[in-house]
Parts: sequence; structure tokens; C-alpha cells
Amino acid sequence: MAITGNGSLATLLFLFMIPAALHKGAAQYPVQSQNLVTDNVEVVEGDVAVISCRVKNNDDSVIQLLNPNRQTIYFRDVRPLKDARFQLVNFSDNELRVSLSNVSLSDEGRYVCQLYTDPPQEAYADITVLIPPGNPIIESREGQVIEGNETEMTCTAMGSKPAATIRWMKGDKELQGISKVEETYDHMFTVTSQLRFIVTKEDDGVPVVCIVDHPAVKDFQALTYLVVHYKPEVKIIVEFPDGLPREGQNMELSCQAKGKPHPQQINWVKVDDDLPSHALITGTDLYIENLNKTYNGTYRCFAANSVGESYDDYTLYVYDTTPSAEPAAHDSRAGEGAPRAVDHAVIGGVVAVVVFAMLCLLIILGRYFARHKGTYFTHEAKGADDAADADTAIINAEGGHNNSDEKKEYYI
Repeated sequence: MAITGNGSLATLLFLFMIPAALHKGAAQYPVQSQNLVTDNVEVVEGDVAVISCRVKNNDDSVIQLLNPNRQTIYFRDVRPLKDARFQLVNFSDNELRVSLSNVSLSDEGRYVCQLYTDPPQEAYADITVLIPPGNPIIESREGQVIEGNETEMTCTAMGSKPAATIRWMKGDKELQGISKVEETYDHMFTVTSQLRFIVTKEDDGVPVVCIVDHPAVKDFQALTYLVVHYKPEVKIIVEFPDGLPREGQNMELSCQAKGKPHPQQINWVKVDDDLPSHALITGTDLYIENLNKTYNGTYRCFAANSVGESYDDYTLYVYDTTPSAEPAAHDSRAGEGAPRAVDHAVIGGVVAVVVFAMLCLLIILGRYFARHKGTYFTHEAKGADDAADADTAIINAEGGHNNSDEKKEYYI
């Protein structure tokens, strides 16, 4: 069939009537599309969709493209439909390729490729219009959080098709939120994700990111930074002297405190006593002149802000001016006990143990000698009980009468 170029109304009517007739006839036979192929199309709203009707081994049969209402868009290379957004990209015996620009949601549906064979063949291309969500919005329940408390955030992605998914990141760690999907009257979707977690002071200034995943957009996200308030962290630094504090020297202790908000108050005290009369507080520093042993004790620095109060301790032990075999300089902190130098309590304990050990030794020796104590007699005493005189006693002590003969001496 040939079409001459007058563009008459009769020709247009004929072109619109052919698809209806073919469709009516096609209903009498099973659809066979083994020689006609096309592809489904996903396109972002406002972009260009391309529909391709392809024929394998075409025998000069006519190809045409119809819209979801089965109106002819292109018959061969002729466009009967008055919609300039449709443009012919390629036409040959084996392909009819058509573009649709500025796609809107109303263009979504099933498009039909037809091939005039006997029986006619059809293939279907579904156009799905993707609508990206609006800019994600992060909202926080409170602008600032106190450490140890729970914070709650929500992220909303509105007006998308299909529904978006939302992920959360806190720094480099992914957190799990709870999402809710709502469909609007115009078949769009709004997604809201809620996130809850406990904050620490390390979270201050850390970014929290809401990431929206959708096939129409990439790297779509919004972020906010955590503002965490926490009580002060306090540390005492010895500015001088460098070594052991000795009598007559001067000492300066510096109180370093940080917190959020910044500590409004810093105060020095001496635990269980008054500060020395020579002590001078300048800003955050404590200065003590002319050290002596009456200044020994624990010095405490307090720092406070709207969240709370913290402190650090330094235990001072003043040594004699004469250097001796003393341990290295010490810096005793809160909870670490007394100075690492000579401790009088330790010395007293050692002396008590030594005295106790000596007493125990004396008791053991006394009992030993008491058990081995005996009565000692002279040779005369050994035989004196049964002897009439001293000679007889000596003889009895030396072994009795039998031995007396051997030991007698005679004088002439």
C-alpha cells in the first residue's frame, strides 16, 4: 500500500482505522511475537524515553507504534498523532525507533508495537515514569543534647514514585531507623524515617546524614551536626618546680578544664584545711610561695558549667632542702593515694613488724632454754648420798666400789 503526499483527511482516517481493524482481527488468533521484540522503559520525569520496535528477518511487513489508548503514533515513518514530543529516531525494514521527550506521569502505560503479518503480531513496551523525591528534610527533637541522654531525629522524603528508602549514618557508622511510607492522593509516596540513639560527649560535632535511595536520583542526602553538652573535664598541671617540691621553693599549679558550654566557674580549695596564707589564685592558676611542710595536703580544683561539676586533685608533699635518696618527682591525683616518696605510715608499719618479730624470737628462745634446763653436780655430790666420808663419796661417784681398787694409791 502506498500513501501519496496530500495528507488528506481520508488518509489520516484510514491510518487510525487500521490498528483497530488489526486489533479486532488479532483477537481471533493467538498472539505470536517471536519475530517482533521491544523493551520496557524506565524514565525520569522530564527526561526522554526511547521505544524501539524490532523485527527479526522482516519480509517487508509494515511496523507501527501505538500509545496506551491504541492510537497510532507512527505508521512506518509517518506520524499521524499530533504530539510533537514524539520524534522518529530510526526507521528501516527491521526497526521503528521513536523518542518521547519531556515525559510526564500521564505518559506512563503500555505501548504497542504491531507488525502486519498473517496473523498480525504485537509486542509491548511498558513505560514507567520515575519521580524523584523532594529534598530530604532532617528535623531534630532538640537543638542540643546533654551527654547520656537520648536524641530523636526524623528525615522526610516527599512526593516520589516509587517510594524511596532512607538510611542513616552517624560519622562512619550506619544506624538503623524506623521508616513509614504513606501514599498520597496522586499516587505519590512520602517516606519518613525516625532515628533514636544515646549521645556521648564524643558525638559533639559529629555529622548525622540522612541518605535517600531512589532509582531516579543518586547521592541524595541531607545532614546535620550534633551539638552535645557535657560537664567539664578537669586536669591539674604542675607548671613549676620541675622536680620534687622542696622547702623554700615556689609552686604553681594550673587547672585545665574543658566542657560544653565552657566552664563558667573554676575554684581552688585545700581538702580538709584552709589554703595557705601565701597561696594566690590568679585566674585558673594556684601560686604558693616559700613552700614548707605545713603546706602538705591535697589541693583540689573544681570546674562547673550548666551541665554539672567536676574536679581533679593534687597531693603536695614538701621535701627537705638537702637532696637525698628520694624517689623522682610525684604528681598524686585524686584516687591515687599519698605521695610516692617516703610515707611515714609505711615506715611505722615496717618498724612495728620488726619489733613484733623480735618479741616472738625472744619468746621462742626462752621456751627453748626452759625445756633444756637441768641440775649439775660435782663428782663428790654424785656419791655423797650413801658415803660415810669424802673419799667414799668420790669412789661412789667414779663408778662404785668395784672401780675403787683400781684407782687407789698407796703411800709408804
